[in-house]
Amino acid sequence: MKLLFSEQNSDYEHYQFPYAIWAVPEKDETPADIFDAGFLPSSRNLDRFYLCRQVRVNLAKFKPSSENRRIIRKGKGIGIELVPREKYEYTLERREFFKNYADIKFGKDMMTFERLDALFGAPIISHLLVFTDLETGKEVGTATLYLEGKSLAFYYYAFYDLNYYARNLGMFMMTSAVELFAERGVKHLYLGTCYSQTALYKTQFEGAQFFNGFTWSDDMDELKFIIKRDKKELTQHLLETDEYREKFYSGDREKITNASAFQIRIK
Repeated sequence: MKLLFSEQNSDYEHYQFPYAIWAVPEKDETPADIFDAGFLPSSRNLDRFYLCRQVRVNLAKFKPSSENRRIIRKGKGIGIELVPREKYEYTLERREFFKNYADIKFGKDMMTFERLDALFGAPIISHLLVFTDLETGKEVGTATLYLEGKSLAFYYYAFYDLNYYARNLGMFMMTSAVELFAERGVKHLYLGTCYSQTALYKTQFEGAQFFNGFTWSDDMDELKFIIKRDKKELTQHLLETDEYREKFYSGDREKITNASAFQIRIK
């Protein structure tokens, strides 16, 4: 992959010079390679990715917890179908349903019809998980996915009937995806970013990992430490922080360096 470093706001007083890091795939690479290096798509065409704090589930380690089973029980009577994009009908009714959901969840016209149409026509959606109330026959939810063989599944946007809130439909959909792809022998399910306490629900699966900037970590206490730290006024980068290094890497910079997923040779 080719890396691009795009400057963000600097804090010269504390010698903090942040960059947003983009990855551009090369000819011999697939999106799975870029995901595995800690990047998520910043283009629906899968031709540009950004490095971020994201969560995935190592599905070989997944076993349903009591909480996972509770969520699945609450969704009893809801059917699940995995549909390839080319066999999915993006009807006017579905389009309106997705737009109404997005307006309520994200804010009015944060996702316009044009943006929605572009999303459903882009390579980033290869499959959809469709959820149906088997008693009424009503379609109650859809999750958009990017699948690449057994290397990865990326759980992207989810749209669902908010009247099913009492049945935890949104969490049922995500938990069902974890179970489904674990059963199918997929290596990892990627669940998006985690920058707040409210996003920690993505870590409630055994096998959950997060990308900390240099490697995938199984330590959810480390993730919670970083999220809590984000709320403070910061004068140092994370790896400059003694408390972080001592708490999670025994104060050993070499241990951090050896864990890094990145090695660059300048031509």
